[in-house]
Amino acid sequence: MTVLNKVAEILADHTDVAVEEITMETNFEKLGLDSLDMVDLVMQMEEEFDVKIAINQQLAQVSDLVKLIEGLQN
Repeated sequence: MTVLNKVAEILADHTDVAVEEITMETNFEKLGLDSLDMVDLVMQMEEEFDVKIAINQQLAQVSDLVKLIEGLQN
């Protein structure tokens, strides 16, 4: 499973958006995620991918998160 697929699954669980509708261009704000949701999401991503994500990361789109996770895994 790719990082994008797993991120999309987790986002779908947090929102009312279908996993198929979540792409690299999906904007977190348009998903209705506020700052508290993002903290919870980051914690879940850290656990899922066994990485440490700095809370001050500027994450606007799914692509930002996917690239960050991929970079931390390498």
